[in-house]
Amino acid sequence: MPVHRHSAQHAFLSWRPRELEGVTVLGRRSMLKAGLAGMAGLSLPRLLAAQEQSLASHKNVVRQKSVILIWMTGGPSHIDMWDLKPAAPVEIRGPFQPIATALPGTQICEFLPRQAAMLDKMTIIRSVDCRFSNHEPNMVMQTANRDAEPRINREAEKFPALASIIARQRLEAVPDMPPYVVLNMKSRSHVAWGGYLGHSYDPFLGHDVGKLFSFPTGLTADRLQSRQLLTADLDRMRRDLDLSGSMEATNRFTRQAVNMVTGTRARTAFDIGQEPEAVRQRYGDHEWCRQALLARRLVEAGVSFVTIDLSNHGSSGTWDTHGDNIPPYGGIWNGLRPLLPVFDRLLTTLIADLEERGLLDDVLVLAMGEFGRTPQIGTQGSTDGRNHWPVVMSMTVAGGGFRHGQVIGATERDAGQISERPVTPGDLAATIFHHMGVPRETTYLDNRGRPRFVIDQGQPIAELCG
Repeated sequence: MPVHRHSAQHAFLSWRPRELEGVTVLGRRSMLKAGLAGMAGLSLPRLLAAQEQSLASHKNVVRQKSVILIWMTGGPSHIDMWDLKPAAPVEIRGPFQPIATALPGTQICEFLPRQAAMLDKMTIIRSVDCRFSNHEPNMVMQTANRDAEPRINREAEKFPALASIIARQRLEAVPDMPPYVVLNMKSRSHVAWGGYLGHSYDPFLGHDVGKLFSFPTGLTADRLQSRQLLTADLDRMRRDLDLSGSMEATNRFTRQAVNMVTGTRARTAFDIGQEPEAVRQRYGDHEWCRQALLARRLVEAGVSFVTIDLSNHGSSGTWDTHGDNIPPYGGIWNGLRPLLPVFDRLLTTLIADLEERGLLDDVLVLAMGEFGRTPQIGTQGSTDGRNHWPVVMSMTVAGGGFRHGQVIGATERDAGQISERPVTPGDLAATIFHHMGVPRETTYLDNRGRPRFVIDQGQPIAELCG
């Protein structure tokens, strides 16, 4: 399995910008190198997903559509959370008890009481067909393409994230904000990237925000603007030489870096300290909950797609509950149970907050992972864990102006197989694109110049969109 490492070194390191050339320090090439080194020091190259619209335009978009993906890294156990089977044998049903919800006849886990009370504003999908999905990297569900699995396809990592496709398509996006942001990323392998679209549509990583808004010593906004102009000539000379899209990305990253660093919109959006104390207390002090609050601030400021890596470590993910004897995961009782109250609070607080601000119809909130867990407890020699189960999983949907207060699909008596209404990755993509206004016939070019459709055999989920 390939190892994915995200280097902290910037793209211009090979230019040796701090080395003197000959006896002259102020020659044009040295000035260009110094200018590029200063820009690279902002830690934005290869991170910002730049926008097609010119930064000179400041058109305000009314009712900006967006998506918040709460990515439960590792694969949450559907049978222990949203699709309990209380009549099954103990080795299948697990240790949790079901509770009633706001939907008559529908039960979910006892440790999700807030979701139970809010289920009339949400939708549970119990029949997501996640075959071929795996993690490290987590590609299939985040790209909605079954071929995006590196273990069976060496070109899998070239498939672009749904968020990257949206970033490219949103021509009216707010100029001073990155369209695709990832928060709390614990490993590069936890999220999908720009792929065939190029580095321009990689996510902006929210954990770099402190570096983003810190000017190097002696660097002012005016000098930053001058350096941008200084690098333009060299960029034009190299643009046609870079077939991978890296130079195009750097051009866009630089423009957006200047706009974000010298402006106020992004600074304000990333500063949750500007939220009233009562709002911050409502979300709570847990880091995951603070990320949910930040996600709300970002979509409110114009970000099109925010993914929260809901994990505590950089391995395969905190929700990968294989068993207490298989660290660092833990089993269902000691591993999964402590996660549920935190997740319950952050999801329901986010939904309620969006609704109170009049944003819920414009923001689609998804909570999901890579796959479900095995019907049987005690796999892999554990007494309390469940293994990967890419046959079926459950997820929740809220907002987006869709029809909610329902459960879509069902599984067999042991929650191991889909019994009705399978929902495919393509169906999820079509539903997300329907919300975001991305035409289903939209294509992009692969490395051979061949067009590929953004949706691989999917339809918008009629129960939600109809």
